[in-house]
Amino acid sequence: MSPLRTLTRPVHASRDLVLLIARVGLGVVFIAHGWQKFRTNGLDGTAAGFDQMGVPAPTLSAYYAAAVELIGGAALVLGVLTTVAGVLLALDMAGAFLFVHMSNGVFVADGGWELVVVLGLFALALAATGPGRFSVDGTLTRGGQRARVTA
Repeated sequence: MSPLRTLTRPVHASRDLVLLIARVGLGVVFIAHGWQKFRTNGLDGTAAGFDQMGVPAPTLSAYYAAAVELIGGAALVLGVLTTVAGVLLALDMAGAFLFVHMSNGVFVADGGWELVVVLGLFALALAATGPGRFSVDGTLTRGGQRARVTA
């Protein structure tokens, strides 16, 4: 084993731990928002809210957003189908940005766009890097090799 490979081993372990923490944190946020759309507001209430905000196909959009956020969030927590979940969640946030938040203006405005941008980019970054070793995907692909890029 080369000295460089020995020196980078702790970096890979900490990267996998950081990916686990990031996945779980982001997944919990999406689960909460998906659950809110399903149970708190209800799908009809979510669709009505989307309609008021000018979201195209509000009923279909409500079903998509609720399902993707709840199921995609759970997928991130488990680290299963991480790339698919990350891309679908990023698309969900792109829709939220384009149809709802962009018109609200600058950062930290009421209903501003910074949160959906951060959530979408974070989901896209996880889709690109992979879930790491501490995940279902990582277990199935022999340690999450996509997330273990050499320095």
